[in-house]
Amino acid sequence: MKTVAQVLDAKRIAGVHTIAPDETVLQALTVMADKNVGALPVTADGRLVGIVSERDYARKVVLQGRSSIGTPVSAIMTHAVITVAPRQSIKECMELMTEHHLRHLPVVEDDRLIGLLSIGDLVKETIAEQETLIRQLEQYIRGE
Repeated sequence: MKTVAQVLDAKRIAGVHTIAPDETVLQALTVMADKNVGALPVTADGRLVGIVSERDYARKVVLQGRSSIGTPVSAIMTHAVITVAPRQSIKECMELMTEHHLRHLPVVEDDRLIGLLSIGDLVKETIAEQETLIRQLEQYIRGE
């Protein structure tokens, strides 16, 4: 099974889109829409301090009658962020996501944010690995 680092390399995305905690929720939504992502790591002084997602927006802004314009990201972000390291396996990531009901996992190395994995990234990788295994088993059965 591949590691987080291998999946990040395959994504070929330079950098991670982030937002500062003092930016507004509207600014976060604009970045998410522009970059077609469902979550943004929140960073201050280069360090990961939280994560804000479309789910946070729906539950903590819309349902509570807050304004996207005047509410800072820090008011709705998830503060206790579960992260993974590049050396961890995709299986470990999927277990974390399932156990904690997560859709995004920031990848951190030496206290530095180096990537962001989505559940879609992991599902895509798992399907690719299963297809490879099936193909190998079929070849083995045929004696190739």
